[in-house]
Amino acid sequence: NVPLKKTNAAVEQAIEKCSLKEVDGRIIGRLSKGYRQRVGIAQALVHDPDILILDEPTIGLDPIQIIEIRKLIKELSSSHTIILSSHILPEITQICKRVIIVSEGQIAAVDSLDALTTRLRKGERLLLKVRHSNNEIIKKLSSLEKVNAVTEHQPSQFTIDCEPNADIQDEIARLILDNKWGIIELKPASMTLEDIFLKLTLEENEVRP
Repeated sequence: NVPLKKTNAAVEQAIEKCSLKEVDGRIIGRLSKGYRQRVGIAQALVHDPDILILDEPTIGLDPIQIIEIRKLIKELSSSHTIILSSHILPEITQICKRVIIVSEGQIAAVDSLDALTTRLRKGERLLLKVRHSNNEIIKKLSSLEKVNAVTEHQPSQFTIDCEPNADIQDEIARLILDNKWGIIELKPASMTLEDIFLKLTLEENEVRP
């Protein structure tokens, strides 16, 4: 509860944080859905909670409103712990630092996206694109220490699966330069949150009788 003498100041602060000044005093029911979402968040902020729980905060909003609400959530995360529930997985990726994945009422994982990616792959994965490919490239890349598998998924584009914590990008780059294959791109591959969610939930379902 907010002490009576601090109510006005708390309301003004919530209005400012949620950028509601231009609609201050208007009837909430006549506001756009984006502004109504902001009002809902402002109502929670009046009490200055340590933890803010948001359930599907961008559902039903247009693209511009979604961007604005996501920006607001990121700004609020500097002063509040935010628990965000959403079925829109790309949204979670853009906003959250850590994720809790729930499958059939049970927690399947709690971690950062990078940590979950490494754990599920049981190693590192690199994406490689070269200018000039030939029959030798897979053989030579596969011969490198800590490389487990090399797959050409498109012409001159390869996926390189390595052992956990393998730091071999420099070695791969030297091999490419020595063989004059012409390096275009060499970067770590990332799993999407959809990939992680499906892998975890499918594994959970396979384990259950």
